[in-house]
Amino acid sequence: MIEKTLTLPATFPLTSLFGLCDRYQRRMSDTLGVRIWSRGNEVFVAGQNHAVETAVELLGIMKEKVLNRGKISDDDVQCLLSQLSEDEIADPVGQIEPFEVMNGRRLRPRTAGQARYVKAILEKEVVFGIGPAGTGKTYLAVAAAVAAMKAGKVKRLVLVRPAVEAGENLGFLPGDLKAKIDPYLRPIFDALRDMMDPLLLKRMTEDEVIEMSPLAYMRGRTLNDAFIILDEAQNTTIAQMKMFLTRMGNNSHVIISGDVTQMDLPRNTPSGLVDAIERLKGIPNIAVVEMGESDVVRHDLVQKIIRAYEES
Repeated sequence: MIEKTLTLPATFPLTSLFGLCDRYQRRMSDTLGVRIWSRGNEVFVAGQNHAVETAVELLGIMKEKVLNRGKISDDDVQCLLSQLSEDEIADPVGQIEPFEVMNGRRLRPRTAGQARYVKAILEKEVVFGIGPAGTGKTYLAVAAAVAAMKAGKVKRLVLVRPAVEAGENLGFLPGDLKAKIDPYLRPIFDALRDMMDPLLLKRMTEDEVIEMSPLAYMRGRTLNDAFIILDEAQNTTIAQMKMFLTRMGNNSHVIISGDVTQMDLPRNTPSGLVDAIERLKGIPNIAVVEMGESDVVRHDLVQKIIRAYEES
């Protein structure tokens, strides 16, 4: 293990080098398996010798791009990382043991980004999973929760979603509470149904061992011995995100997943997800894992659709 330092000009804009919410910093750390942090105008890199040398070299290239152009883009960072040879990249997929879910299926991550996500879930108490549709954010979180329940690590599973869809809210939908919240929680329920026997899922839901709830109904609760998943978190306000995060009790694990490119909040309403990532960075036992187009595991066309929208 070694540590190296890159010194920046005194007025250098560090956010340009690290990216919004430190996204470039995290991407480099995850890809190379190094730790990157800053103090004043100095950037520190620690890790294995070759990985640190590579990271410092890439940071130097990124620094020059910022000095010459005033900024760097996602494409610049992705291009630099894609030029690394395979033996320089930390590939944790094979290091993750498959999840054994209740119907006998064994699930494991299929991409490096998914492996980083699962590793964080296994090691941290609060995990933010950020990425586009099809990267498995919700599915892997539910799989980890089901596996934790089966192993007796937690006693219940609480699945939460904000009710922000197509300009409607819970009050406009017909039926009782269950009928009102079903459309919002259907994607999570579909993942559960994939992993569990339908009769067992029905019984556990009726007994409230598995609970599906809109975010609005979480206020005032404290959840102990629980695995708590907040899906579509980009549609939370700052106040809602704070309220949700403070529901966490003893022996609880929290996963917050979302796609910051698909927000349905009213215009000029800041996202609680984006705010939380920036506000909570650096706190021990909280991890932020960012996945991208290369981690999409749905139909091949999904990657092309995401790329087309990003390029427009």
